[in-house]
Amino acid sequence: MNTSFLGCRNRAGWENLCGTGNPPPTGYSIDCSRLQIRPATLEDLTALTDVLADSFHGREGIWGWVYPILRLGIYEDLRTRLLMGSDQYLCLVAVASSPEVSTPGYGHPKEYVLGTVEMGLRSRYAWQLSLASRYPYLSNLAVHPHYRKQGIAQELLRICEQTAQCWGFSKVYLHVLENNPPARRLYYKMGYRLKEIDSGWDSVLLGQPRRLFLQKRI
Repeated sequence: MNTSFLGCRNRAGWENLCGTGNPPPTGYSIDCSRLQIRPATLEDLTALTDVLADSFHGREGIWGWVYPILRLGIYEDLRTRLLMGSDQYLCLVAVASSPEVSTPGYGHPKEYVLGTVEMGLRSRYAWQLSLASRYPYLSNLAVHPHYRKQGIAQELLRICEQTAQCWGFSKVYLHVLENNPPARRLYYKMGYRLKEIDSGWDSVLLGQPRRLFLQKRI
């Protein structure tokens, strides 16, 4: 996979809450060998929302009724983070092009968002307010269901780790649910190891899966 990391570009935002059909139409191909990873912009917002919503929320049964509400929540939360901006916040997108689909008026292949990840600084506990207690934390790693197991998640993680090093850190952290074997295998393969097990009240009283707190030395 020939990945490139492009700089941030300022572009206008999309406000289409109904989705834009980010995956290419049936019958068109995506060239994952030319995958590009770059900082997200507001123009990516709708496509990013589609990838996150389809990765973390199903549409079966009752979930199909609440899916638009969940999707709107994802859209607004992500929009807020992108608008705020910060030198210590990063949202990456993995994009690839379909050679058969051109952008009207330009003739260039259309880009499709296939994956995303976010990284920011946080403290382990709310009462830890000092800057010294903050560390790079990865969240919302997601790859479109049709394009998984092609190395996209690994490339997103790799760029985050390189960025964390540029920020002056030697470790990165993330959470994964204990009942998510594919994600656990991915993180283990990438060198992440268990640091702590979070056993909150929802795990104890409601039987919800525990969150595993992982770390990686970079």
